[in-house]
This record gives sequence, structure tokens and C-alpha cells, in this order.
Amino acid sequence: METFFTTSDKIQHIIKSFNLTKTLFVSSIIIGEAYTGKKSLARYLFPNARLVSGEDQEEVKAALADHDELIITDFEKLSNQSALDFSNKRIIATANYMGNPALIDDLFAFIYTMPSLQERPEDITYMKNLFIKEALSTLMIEPDTVNTEEIPLNLTMNNKSLKKSIYTYLIQHSMDDKDIKEVLYHYLLKHLDGNDEYREHLGLYEIPLIEAGLKKFGSQLQLSQVLGINRNTLRKKIHEHRID
Repeated sequence: METFFTTSDKIQHIIKSFNLTKTLFVSSIIIGEAYTGKKSLARYLFPNARLVSGEDQEEVKAALADHDELIITDFEKLSNQSALDFSNKRIIATANYMGNPALIDDLFAFIYTMPSLQERPEDITYMKNLFIKEALSTLMIEPDTVNTEEIPLNLTMNNKSLKKSIYTYLIQHSMDDKDIKEVLYHYLLKHLDGNDEYREHLGLYEIPLIEAGLKKFGSQLQLSQVLGINRNTLRKKIHEHRID
């Protein structure tokens, strides 16, 4: 059974409204940004309903003929919306945007707006912890070997970008020198082409080395001593690589 967690008042209102109308054959649509959990919410509320995607026109048509209760995701991708007949059916649709407001208003008795993840701070914390636990298990990383408190969260694409930022951070911070060499090997194998490639790809090594050194030591003089190069040489490389 699908589970759904939220502390958002707006989503709690959607859940409450659906529960009040569950016994009625009325159609509803949830509209909001991609990857905000619209499909998960619909599956949570109607676990036994057939689910189809608006990307497959024929599948939606067949499902409408055979089922009285139906979840249609990606509703905005249906090309024949005006020909749909929801009479005596319970349709729960999800869409990333409104599309034709007049048509949506004709088809659906209830129209709900799903808030973005940025509007749900407590949900961000919950999803972050959920994805961290999942990533640590999937990547077989010991929890005490990485600092998960410092993960920079990307919410531009809601749950999708949040999950990706967590996996990316954990992979980057659990790699050893062998893993890094392997990554560089495959990158260079794919991109080596042309002339003067040594100089072209030197930044792959020098930029992170200098940036990490400047952050760690906070001084060009100290870093030049640590690296064993002339301070003027270090300044030149900082200028060449446009390092702030």
C-alpha cells in the first residue's frame, strides 16, 4: 500500500476533502509542479484504483470503458480531453499545469492545488531523512563515515532534485582515490580528442586541488608551501583558472 507523509495544511485539506467525497462518483484533479507527490497522494487515497498515464491515449480510453474508479496521471498530456465522459465515474487526475481552465472546470467537480516542496519545510526534512536512509542502504555506506548534515539540498525539481542531490553528495563524499581515478579515466576516455589535450584537461586536477587548498589553509602563501610550488606560480594558476 502506498504511504504518504505530510505536515502541510494545504495537503491535509486535500486529504480531508477526498475522504469526505470518497463515496461519491465525482471527479477531482490535483494540479501542481512535477515531482511534488501528486501521484503518490492519489495512490495513497485510492489504493485499489486502476492507474493509467495520459501519455497513453488508448490505454486511458480502454480503462475508462472498463473501470468506474480511475487515476489518470499526466492528464495535461491527453489530446482528446473534451471527448472524455466521466459520468457515473470517480476519476482522480493529476497534472503539472492547468491547461484549458474552462475544460478542466467542466470535467472536474473539485480542483486542488498541490504546494511545491519549498512550501512544505517539515516535509523537506522528512523526505531528506527518507532519501538519506535509502541512499546509505543502496550505496552500502556506513552512516558514521559521512556528515549528512552538510548536504546541500536542491529543491528546483522538488522530490526528484532533492533525491538526486542527496545521492550525488553521498557518492562524492564516500569515494576513495581508486574511485576518483576510475571516474577520471572514463571521463577522459570519452572526451580526449584534438590537440593540446594535456593542457586542455589540466584543470580537472589543478582547479579542485587549488580550491580545496585555499579553503583548507586560507592563504596563498601557506598553500604554495604545502604544494611545494612558487607563490607566483600559484597566483598565475589561480588567474588562469579564474579561481575566486
